[in-house]
Amino acid sequence: MLGLMLLCLTVSAPVFAQSSTNRGNSLLIPYRKGDKWGFCNVNKRLLIQPRYDQAGKFAGGLARVELNHKWGFINRSGKVVIPPKYDELSVLLEGLAQAKLNGRFGFVDKRGKEVIPLKYESAYTEFSEGLAVVMLNGKFGFIDKRGNEVIPLKYDELTPFIEGLARAKLNGKWGFIDNRGKEVISLKYEDVRAFHQGLTAVTLNGKVGIIDKSGREAIPIRYQDANAEFNEGLAVIMLNDKFGFVDRNGTEVIPLKYDLALPFSAGLTAVVLNRKWGFIDKSGKEVIPLKYDGADYFAEGLAGVELNRKWGFIDNSGSVVIPFKYDEVGTFHQGLAQVKLNGKWGFIDKSASELVPIKYDDPGMVGVRFFEGLVAVKLNGKYGFINISGKEVIPPKYDLVRRFSDGLAYVELYNKGGYIGRDGTEYFEP
Repeated sequence: MLGLMLLCLTVSAPVFAQSSTNRGNSLLIPYRKGDKWGFCNVNKRLLIQPRYDQAGKFAGGLARVELNHKWGFINRSGKVVIPPKYDELSVLLEGLAQAKLNGRFGFVDKRGKEVIPLKYESAYTEFSEGLAVVMLNGKFGFIDKRGNEVIPLKYDELTPFIEGLARAKLNGKWGFIDNRGKEVISLKYEDVRAFHQGLTAVTLNGKVGIIDKSGREAIPIRYQDANAEFNEGLAVIMLNDKFGFVDRNGTEVIPLKYDLALPFSAGLTAVVLNRKWGFIDKSGKEVIPLKYDGADYFAEGLAGVELNRKWGFIDNSGSVVIPFKYDEVGTFHQGLAQVKLNGKWGFIDKSASELVPIKYDDPGMVGVRFFEGLVAVKLNGKYGFINISGKEVIPPKYDLVRRFSDGLAYVELYNKGGYIGRDGTEYFEP
């Protein structure tokens, strides 16, 4: 069920483009010539000569550059603002960049001043609630942007603030602290999850429930598992290996009798009983019979379902809209769904027309969704891009690609990286 896959695509490329709102000479694009990187404009006119081993995007008027395995910053005119001397250097975020030297972390400002000493064993790149998690001597705490340790480094684990609270672990127990370091929810739980819309799931004595930010049990701690994300007002719970749903008052509105249940979407959810899938509404009524071998959630009015090892699509009345003929299907997004047939992949629309021919190899996560009107495809081991009408705007020739962002995509060819534009322009030379 491709619709359940995470769509957070991790970009391992060294750089991104600057915002596409800047055009012409004002847009500085990382450009590789041989083994060296510089910057050019959209017309490939070099504005900063290639001399670096790697280069990063411009943020706050500065770009990261690497030379001889050390990182620094240059400005838009190419002037070195911070000499390459750090082992690692993040992009500027809220005026600060995380830096690493000789195994220790700290933060520098855009002038190169080490405003937070490089003394920590680890540090989060981003600040939340004006604070960043750091570790020293195996203990975690929070520092502010001036380097003041505002929450003592005494915890075994800490996470950034979400909805005003941070998860904290001490002596094997979890709880929550606020940005003043007050333990607003006692550190007594075996496990806690991040807050979502004021609620979170916690584990105590091997049982799971849901609490609010005051620590009050919104859903009693008596279940085998619980999801604190209430989709359309209902949350999935599990007890004795059976799934059901509760509302925000803790009332079990749908009995715990199913072998599996997905979150609600468009008023319906897929459930499993005796290895058969179907759909129920929020009253628990089985509106689509439990007769399928597999099912996904509804998206754009259709849901993928499996019958006799073939996938098709039904609408919310249970009517078959797209026949059972595919080996795998994804969910609909922008009117298209990815499908697999006889080991090959393509995209269909809601009328089952093959807008993208089913002839491509599995591209992985980079080929699941369209970004900026393009999606990656793979053919004979090489990657390219097609548009929403199925046209190959960038022929499959690359060994690796990432999705488009701000008009550029990172690619690799013959073990060397570079960037291409949406029209296929290559901002690199061999």
